[in-house]
Order: sequence, then C-alpha cells, then structure tokens
Amino acid sequence: MTPTEAQLQQTRQRIDAYIQTLASHPDRRDGAFPYYLFHDAGTPTQGTVLMFHGFSAKPHQMARLADYLFRNGFNVYQATLAGHAYGIPQQYWPQVDLKPEILAPLREKVNADPVLQSFLANLAAAGGVGAVSPSPVQMVGMVARLRQLEPRLLDIAAAIERENDPEFDRYFVSSHLSYLSDAQARLSELEAMPGPIYTVGLSVGGAVALALGARYPQRVAGVVAFAPLLEVYGETRERYVNLAGPLGIQEFGWDELRFPLSCFTAANQFGAFVRRQDNLAALRPTPTLMVLTENEDAADVRINQKFSQSLSRASIFKRYDNHYLYTFPSAALVPHPMVDPLEISQNMSNGYWKPMYQETLRFLTRTQFQASSLEQTGDVPDLPAVPPV
Repeated sequence: MTPTEAQLQQTRQRIDAYIQTLASHPDRRDGAFPYYLFHDAGTPTQGTVLMFHGFSAKPHQMARLADYLFRNGFNVYQATLAGHAYGIPQQYWPQVDLKPEILAPLREKVNADPVLQSFLANLAAAGGVGAVSPSPVQMVGMVARLRQLEPRLLDIAAAIERENDPEFDRYFVSSHLSYLSDAQARLSELEAMPGPIYTVGLSVGGAVALALGARYPQRVAGVVAFAPLLEVYGETRERYVNLAGPLGIQEFGWDELRFPLSCFTAANQFGAFVRRQDNLAALRPTPTLMVLTENEDAADVRINQKFSQSLSRASIFKRYDNHYLYTFPSAALVPHPMVDPLEISQNMSNGYWKPMYQETLRFLTRTQFQASSLEQTGDVPDLPAVPPV
C-alpha cells in the first residue's frame, strides 16, 4: 500500500484533533497521549498497525515493538485506552458499580462495621500512601465478611460471575463497553488510510484488539493479543474484584496512579463481552496470534487458551487454520509477555523479546508463526533483526 499525501494529511488531522482535546483538558494525564509513526507519502507500506496498551498503562508501553514494526514497513498508531488519558480514574475510566439503591446502604454497613474498617485501614497502611492488593486468603475473608453484611451478595455475585447474565443489569451500572466505543473512534481516525489495518494489544488492550477484529472483519486484517485480559486470573481474585470493586477500594497502576478496583471489574466484564459466542464466531475468519505466559498474574491463561483454540474450531466439519497460540512455559520466567526488556516485573523479565517481536512481524506480513523461534533468546535469522536496547 502506498498512502498519498492527502490521505496521510487527513489521517494526521483527525488524530491531532483528538490529541488536542486531550492536551487542553484540565484532567489530562501526562505521558498518556496517543502518538503515531507514519512513513512519508509515496512510500510503500505493509499497512497500518493500531496498538492498545495494557490496563492503567500508557501508549509508550509498547514503544519498542511499535518502532520495530515501523522500521519494517508499517505505519503505526499507538492509541490510548478509554479514559486512560485522564488522571482521575474514578471519574473517567470504565467502571462497574452497584446501583445506588444497593450501593448506598451497603457502604453504610461497611462504614459501620469495626472489623472491616480495621482491616481496610491496615491494608491502606501497608501500602504507605494508599491501598495494596490483599492476599488470596484475605480476599476470601473479606468477601465472606461482605456477605454477612449483605445477604443479597450471593445473588449479586451470580449475576456478575455468570457470563453475560441478564440479571447483571438488575444490580449493576457499567461503562465497560466504553473500551469498545472508544477503540471504534480510534479506528475511524484511520479511515483514509489505504490497505489493511492490524490491531495489536496487551492485557485489556489485547481484549480491545480482539473486539475490533470481531466487529470489523472487513477492515481488520489480523489481530495480535499479548496476554489479553479475557478473565481475571484465579476464582478467588475474580470474586474479590467483582464484589469488592464497587466499594471504592483502590489499587496501584503502572505509574503509581491509584484507581478504584471497580475499574478492574469493568476490564473483567469487558473480557466476558469479548468471549461472547457472537464475537467468537465473527472473529474466526480473521487471523489471530495470541502470546501468553504461564507466569501471568492478571489474565487467566486457561481461559485465553480455550478462547484461541475455539477460534480454530468452527464445527466438526470446518476448521480455521489462521489462528496461532503460544504460551511461554513457567521455566522461561517470562512475566506478562510485553514487559519492556529494561523492566522487571514479578522479579522476572522477558529474555525472549527479540524473537517475539520478529514472530509478530512474521505473522503480520505473512500470516505465519513459528513457535520454535520463541524457545531461544537470539534473533531469528530469516527475519529483520531487532535493534539492541
């Protein structure tokens, strides 16, 4: 594809107009604005990659991959997840909350409960300047205490834990679909760009990339999802997120920005939306690559594997062979796959980042993937080398 100057100018103008609305906003979040890498007019390209960072992070989280793809013939647009360009999560980020008539009396009971108040105070003190995530054992105890205060929590839990339950709207108000509507707006900004669009994302951004692929199969030519958050890891953690989230408990994001747990509840609910059968069916014709790790502590690896495998099997009579799945084994000591090579996460780093970038390029350019490449840390010889750190 060879974009003209007019096509590039129209695209830049639309993205720049969006960036300007963010830059002029009083609640803007420094360093969280989207950016783009476009080749000059008349330069043949492989298409355009639309990228989405992970929950609570910023677009530059995948800057090294973006640069590598740009160097190898792609135009790149690094978008910001819904609300994440603003520094007040409780006001702007997608959230799930109990309806006011349920939430208000429950909060009164929580505030009047000396045991729960003592626990929350201790939890906040442990974090120094804010709350930290409790241990799994503490999560179980906290949920049990909440159920003592509000017997309806059993029904409420069922409504949010059963996938796409019709009772969900009876108890909750949610803006989790803002992840999709905001991503649709970012995709529309690329309307003038000729050629294929590829969506790439990490964590919640991976779920967004998959959702766009399902909604726009004629426009999105392929999807790469790194550890997409299709369901929170661990039944205990998920129940804690779903039930404690609407109570205003806060946790820390990537840059020490505190966010209400209800924001993570919304991310989990959006993952359930992506896993719906209609989205699964719509995504099957679109090639996908999912890269996971057994050391993941946010997204449920088994759910992700099941999702990817379901894409390949439409029925006993038909299979789709354009879906690829790779899971780093625990012995590889890889945290979330897109961790920057200079960063340490969970006392681990990703020593396989170079071949992972290269195999991403292979998938985007050839709709192929060689799993064996990710079993060693060096460059793949038949693909362009990745620049050193």
